[in-house]
Amino acid sequence: MFGAPQHQPDDPEFERDDLAPDDDDSAEFDGEAPTRYRGANNDPAFGYLIALALIIGLTPILPAQGDLRYVIGWGLLALFGVLAWLFGTGERIEQERLENVAWGIIFALIVAAPLLLVGGSTLTTTVRLMFQTGIAGEIRNLSAGAVAAFLIFVMPLAETLFFRSVLQARQSWWIVGAMASVWSILLFFPMLDVGRYPVIAVLIGTAFVLIDMMYSYVRDRNGLAAAWICQIVVNVVLLLFPYLST
Repeated sequence: MFGAPQHQPDDPEFERDDLAPDDDDSAEFDGEAPTRYRGANNDPAFGYLIALALIIGLTPILPAQGDLRYVIGWGLLALFGVLAWLFGTGERIEQERLENVAWGIIFALIVAAPLLLVGGSTLTTTVRLMFQTGIAGEIRNLSAGAVAAFLIFVMPLAETLFFRSVLQARQSWWIVGAMASVWSILLFFPMLDVGRYPVIAVLIGTAFVLIDMMYSYVRDRNGLAAAWICQIVVNVVLLLFPYLST
């Protein structure tokens, strides 16, 4: 009369497949796929080629309008980087750990300090040639304030946004380092009078490759903010200090 129930809770008859949530249906509620903008599908290499073509095309205005060429070149890189950051796949700088930023400074000093000690007068000559402009028909060096603005704000921001944020989101760090090295050489070499100073051209070209590879490696190892700080420190040590010392 009061016997055991005919069906236990673990009876196979109660294990109905239609009561269990379907894997595909549950996956829909785990999270939505990230929104992809049209800008995310654009190839940043096209912007890179445009920037290279522009600075090469502006070479005839040198050295009288060297500062204008810099502004246009870095401004274009910054524009591409900002557009990708707003509408595409550009990496955003999030809350960074102090350790990563510190590594950016450490890498910068490891490379820049020995080059400063060995370079000496070569660096001084190089940086004076890099930052010339025409004033009243006479070629003069830019003011210290203008050079500091280029090296601390304009150049690191533009190149970090474009190379280390946009391009490196799609390419390996060493490929981006090589592309940034080509950019630096084509941007600065027309100002260096390489026919008159061939030794300087070889040394500075090697330094560009080494430093741009380091920026991309730091970005890959420690993040975007670390690469940005790394470039600022290198610019101050290797370029701004020699410029201010003369």
